[in-house]
Amino acid sequence: MRNLKPPGTYLDSLTNFDDLLGTIRQAENAANELIDETSLAKATNLTKSTTETDEAAQTRTSEKAPTIDELLEKLDKLIGLDNIKQSVKSLINLVKVRKLREKNDLPNPPLSLHMVFTGNPGTGKTTVARILSELYREIGVLSKGQLVEVDRGGLVAGFVGQTAIKTKEVVDSALGGILFIDEAYALAPDIGAGNDFGREAIETLLKMMEDHRKDLIVIVAGYSEPMERFITSNPGLESRFNRYFEFEDYTGVQLYEIFMLICSQSEYVLTDEAKSFISKHFEILYEMRDENFGNARQVRNFFEHIVSIHSDRISALDGHTREDLTTITLEDLEESLAP
Repeated sequence: MRNLKPPGTYLDSLTNFDDLLGTIRQAENAANELIDETSLAKATNLTKSTTETDEAAQTRTSEKAPTIDELLEKLDKLIGLDNIKQSVKSLINLVKVRKLREKNDLPNPPLSLHMVFTGNPGTGKTTVARILSELYREIGVLSKGQLVEVDRGGLVAGFVGQTAIKTKEVVDSALGGILFIDEAYALAPDIGAGNDFGREAIETLLKMMEDHRKDLIVIVAGYSEPMERFITSNPGLESRFNRYFEFEDYTGVQLYEIFMLICSQSEYVLTDEAKSFISKHFEILYEMRDENFGNARQVRNFFEHIVSIHSDRISALDGHTREDLTTITLEDLEESLAP
């Protein structure tokens, strides 16, 4: 038989070649044991993580969800948006009756619940979308009712083939709820833009909307004219998005009401002089608005600036009362608007 014992000073020191084989087997066994222990630890951690995720989901599910009446009341409490409120209620009634017909074995004509929200920023589009997602869950149209917000950056990747994967992951996360795509027109390239990956995102989105049409609603949102161009840029978009909700700018009175509501929620009050001043300010702001008008978002930013001015004034006092801490004065407002 051929001698398999390799030459070498170290190997020659072994009394038998079997010693070497035994050493190798011991090392192999030790390595296998380490792999088994590592795999067991990973499996244990995975099971633990899955269990914790399931428990968290059960906790969220066990929390009492708002009823349809409570959600409609929440909608009614929103400042302004009268046309949107009526449109939402009519849509909810339509869906409810369709569900009743379904239960009575009556046919329903095809219906697309995908929507286009148009209007300037800060007009309540995301807020209404969130209420809608919960309403659809309570009616039984959607299984979960979550709202997933995204824009072009959340759907489009920088390399060929990656956009479809990225878009699919986002849509998967929205299944059972509403996918809200802000400034959706950014997905549709201008003529001559070349191989823009936005097209890939649109095609992937349209396919998944069809594949999951029974448990996914998509809302695309943005400025009115760009949104119209976006919808007409692709026949698939035109056929699926035929419900338009126009969110109008808030009036001066409504901006004032929003400001006072924010103050109340944060436990601030205004002097009578301050109220009169800020009311006139919002009237002028509305009359002079342009395409960059921020609506409620602009009011929120203005409030935060006033709070900063107020804090500087209070910090300079030798002493302060509770009234000082909660009262916004005319001087605070005038300084906040100073150039």
